[in-house]
Amino acid sequence: MDVMGIREEFIVFVLAVLSGCIIRLFYRFLSCIRLVIKHTNIMVESEDLIYWVGIAIYLFVQIYYTSDGSIRWYFALGVVLGAILSSILIKKVEKLHKKIYMQRGKDFF
Repeated sequence: MDVMGIREEFIVFVLAVLSGCIIRLFYRFLSCIRLVIKHTNIMVESEDLIYWVGIAIYLFVQIYYTSDGSIRWYFALGVVLGAILSSILIKKVEKLHKKIYMQRGKDFF
């Protein structure tokens, strides 16, 4: 395997990680909308169905363009890794937000 091939595979892996991050962040956005606007169970289920169909199409397009349509294990691993990294980032931001909010609350009163 030549250097150019390895570079291309690495770029595909990075794109897979970014895809996983996008997927996770978009679902977090959807859950934040649900906290702001109350939804019925049917609405939540229909939103989830639309989300998963959209994500399936998005991942299909990503796989098609990055790997010429063949599913590679490192692409799937990159998507999962990206979702995990995004979840960690979300938790850290929420923790920081809570710390800042609590500090401001003490200063305010």
